[in-house]
Amino acid sequence: MERNNLYPIFLKTKQLNILIVGGGYVAEEKLTFLLKSSPDATVTMVSPMFRKDTIALSKTGKVTLIKDFYRKRYLKGKHMVIVTTDVPEINIKVYKHCRKRSILVNVADNPPYCDFYMGGIVTKGNVKVAISTNGKSPTTAKRLRQFFEDVIPDNVDDLVKNLNTFRKTIKGDFEQKVETLNEFTKGLIEKQNP
Repeated sequence: MERNNLYPIFLKTKQLNILIVGGGYVAEEKLTFLLKSSPDATVTMVSPMFRKDTIALSKTGKVTLIKDFYRKRYLKGKHMVIVTTDVPEINIKVYKHCRKRSILVNVADNPPYCDFYMGGIVTKGNVKVAISTNGKSPTTAKRLRQFFEDVIPDNVDDLVKNLNTFRKTIKGDFEQKVETLNEFTKGLIEKQNP
């Protein structure tokens, strides 16, 4: 059986500089999901044209639109790049420029040219679940996201906040605190008998 060897991380996008190359529908989709998950993300988009909805969306966050063709200089100071043009030669050129500079890059819909994938994301307050299908099926990730949005209770954030408060009152070393929290929370995942 094939295995997903990706390592999941949660990025503080407010502290990163992100570049989206392209201004079409896919670029707008990537920006939409990025801002939905991280409304404080710092994003620059470069493209000779932008969709009307992209321009409107850019005004809701820290998004800079640059009407221009891609040039290497736009990579300066960037930590992560998402490439969405419909010209494969440009996409591969951007990918190679990013790899040469150790910048994480995702060429949309082209897994061999991706250092990372943007999976399905469920957010309920402080709880965030990311879903990956190893770049094989975004539709499955979408369906799983919908499933988890229904299954995870809306009040899970209250539980997180209460446990954080409780954690601060526990005495002992790290190991004792973990043991106490494990015992206290094990009822959360025990299967309910019908």
